[in-house]
Amino acid sequence: MKHPHVGPGRSCAAGEGRTLRSYKDCGRDDGAQTLDLDCRMAQNGTAEIGATEEKPALPLPRPVTVQEIRHTKMFIDNEWRTSSRGRTFPTFNPATGVKICDVQEADKTLETLDTGKPFLQSFFVDLEGSIKTLRYYAGWADKIHGKSMPIDESFMCITKHEPVGVCGAIIPWNFPLLMFMWKIAPALSCGNTVVIKPAEQTPLTALHVGSLIKEAEFPPGVVNIVPGFGSTAGAAIASHKDIDKVAFTGSTEVGQLITEAAAKSNLKRVTLELGGKNPCIVFADCDLQTAVEEIQKGAFYNQGQCCTAASRVFVEETIYEEFVHRSIENAKKIVIGDPLDPQTSHGPQIDQQQFDKIMDLIESGKKEGARLEYGGGAVGEKSLFIQPTIFSSVKDHMRIASEEIFGPVQCIFSFKSQMEAIQRANSSQYGLVSAVFTASMDRALSVSAALETGTPWRLALFGKSLFYKTGKYLGMYLISLLCINKVYKEMLLDKI
Repeated sequence: MKHPHVGPGRSCAAGEGRTLRSYKDCGRDDGAQTLDLDCRMAQNGTAEIGATEEKPALPLPRPVTVQEIRHTKMFIDNEWRTSSRGRTFPTFNPATGVKICDVQEADKTLETLDTGKPFLQSFFVDLEGSIKTLRYYAGWADKIHGKSMPIDESFMCITKHEPVGVCGAIIPWNFPLLMFMWKIAPALSCGNTVVIKPAEQTPLTALHVGSLIKEAEFPPGVVNIVPGFGSTAGAAIASHKDIDKVAFTGSTEVGQLITEAAAKSNLKRVTLELGGKNPCIVFADCDLQTAVEEIQKGAFYNQGQCCTAASRVFVEETIYEEFVHRSIENAKKIVIGDPLDPQTSHGPQIDQQQFDKIMDLIESGKKEGARLEYGGGAVGEKSLFIQPTIFSSVKDHMRIASEEIFGPVQCIFSFKSQMEAIQRANSSQYGLVSAVFTASMDRALSVSAALETGTPWRLALFGKSLFYKTGKYLGMYLISLLCINKVYKEMLLDKI
């Protein structure tokens, strides 16, 4: 079995022969059991940490008490510049509704303030993931080589990879720092320059990185950060004739608009990472408790605001009732509260618009006949917190079964046969990730091969498109999208 949530927030999977040990929370043994693996994950105020050798317990990181907001203007040519129109837009703390600052249109405490995600998740996932992304693509910078190929005795072809040019990037609000690095790191390693627009809800960490870029003495103009709204700053990037490529992560609807704008301007290259409605298939022979826990990590991580969220769970009918029961009991353990409190594992939704959308879909689930097993309501009268929510008896035609909720809602279906599970899992318009929980490796491999998703987790490259994605994200395959491949044909004066 493998964690259904891919990328940001995935946890370690148990392996035979690994030793468990405790992690100390600021000197206090909280009994958190972790694997002897080199990865970490924050859960309810503890960190699962592993390594290839024993290391002493370390205190958990703590948020900065007072966070000074210093950068609110556009970052262009290594300078902070005021919007030509003089417009600003407010940025709010989702946990309290308090305005943080005004940002000119165009560190992890800051990430938590900006997004509302729990601090330890910001630290161990977003910050560490960003560092690893930078290191990985730094290693690619001197390894992008062409090839030489003799065609016949008279000619030889030489290929060369050159930068695309100016890369535009439009990133979402759910992982603002990590998405920022996912966009700029591969582009820079290929020799491109970048114009990037952070989401209007979460611009602060991107602007803070701008100050680090200047401190690192990047050449002016290599990285440019333009905060603003999608209809203005985003539209300008998608349609500008001097931008050679645009990459976007967000909704399918906006992705279609960007593709249209790119085609009408200069036919620029387009890379899209869009929505997901990700299936998990749970067979009766699996480790049931592990399946329950791992699927809920995938469903409720970052308050369900992940394109890789495990939102559709297909459970073999012989274990269906027990799976639902255990899921309810497991959800009761989730700690909802102040994102800056290390004990918190569930924070607020990003803003009122997203809150209202999620609550509307929860109501539609109840009206269409799904059974609300747990949660389903707001926490407090005036807040953006939504309880982890579990529906059973969900049918494929319901809105909660077909629409991307982008919130803490888990839908549990039952199935009788393997073929039925595969067909229903593939019935979505999306094709992002999937998970298979079974004790049979043969079944895991065959079902994974049949699932129309780019990342089928078994026990274990973003890829297949449908309405999810065009192109590749991360890894070596992204390099080819950020280079122009040229072929030089040379005549051999001295024949071989």
